[in-house]
Amino acid sequence: MSPPVPAAALQVLPPGAQALSGAARAYNLQLTRIDKLKRQLAEMEALARQHRQERHRAVDPLRRQLAQDQRALALALDGHLQGKLLSRVQADTARAVLCRLARDLAEAGDAAMRELHDRHSPRTLAQLKQDSADALRQRLEAVLGEPLDDEGQNLSAEQLLRAGMERLRRSQEDAQQQRREAAQARRERKKPGAAARQTGQHDADTLLRRLFRQLASALHPDRETDPQARLRKTALMSEANAAYEQRDLVALLQIQARAELADPAAGQQLSDERLASLTLLLKAQVAALERERAGRQSALAVEFDLPEGMSTNANTLLQSRIDETRALEGALAQLARDLEQAGDPARLKRWLNAQRDLT
Repeated sequence: MSPPVPAAALQVLPPGAQALSGAARAYNLQLTRIDKLKRQLAEMEALARQHRQERHRAVDPLRRQLAQDQRALALALDGHLQGKLLSRVQADTARAVLCRLARDLAEAGDAAMRELHDRHSPRTLAQLKQDSADALRQRLEAVLGEPLDDEGQNLSAEQLLRAGMERLRRSQEDAQQQRREAAQARRERKKPGAAARQTGQHDADTLLRRLFRQLASALHPDRETDPQARLRKTALMSEANAAYEQRDLVALLQIQARAELADPAAGQQLSDERLASLTLLLKAQVAALERERAGRQSALAVEFDLPEGMSTNANTLLQSRIDETRALEGALAQLARDLEQAGDPARLKRWLNAQRDLT
């Protein structure tokens, strides 16, 4: 069975020397746009995958070294706190620094650092997380104007933030969509030919449903006696169901071609009215792909900590990786100096006094 053909392969071709009609050109244009958007999505995913690998090689060793040095500093401070070298103020500063280091390491999964933090902190990490979650819940509910219904789940601050932001995003998107639909409906009513466009949309829905039913009838696996052919039809039928649910006309046409159910010349015989209806479906698909592209851009920007408004491309990801590497190298250099001073009792007190002044 052949793989899916590009959307452009489904274009209407000019009959002989005759020029294409406007409806045919519009139909072909949307197919070209779909190919372009799918190509951009694939390129974006490949770029993200490559960046993750390069980031892993460049950044992870530095992060492991940083965690190792932070752990060493926390243990060194713990040792000093068990003696009588430090004054009360210096001991308080040492505990604050130790707890900050231990908390970061415990949140990364270091159980020994969790125990060390809870031994020196007036509040355990579990209590601090609950405090943070309670405060965040109050702020989110104040913004949303309603309680967060988490069905009794004891959500962390991170989970609450994601849930609250998702609720806020959906609320904003719903409101924007309602405004867009209302504005579009007003514009459509004012434009001539509104009734014809509604008819075209109805015809498009009918064509999509008819195509799916034809595929379902031809690909129904229960009607196939050959085991291998039944497996192929089962797979194609699953793809067709998913495509129909997503109103993906191109995927349905591609399945039709792969299953050798389509007449290659059929596209050339479509009327302009039929092409216009199909173009409506393609335009909706283009809009969905554009939303998917924007969503992936946003998700990757969050994943890779890009500044707000910065697009995800090879240059911005490279710069992000360089900046992250430099920041970690700077943190490691500073931590090496801190460890050196913390290991020398004569310099430790001056270092703690400097740390107190920084907080």
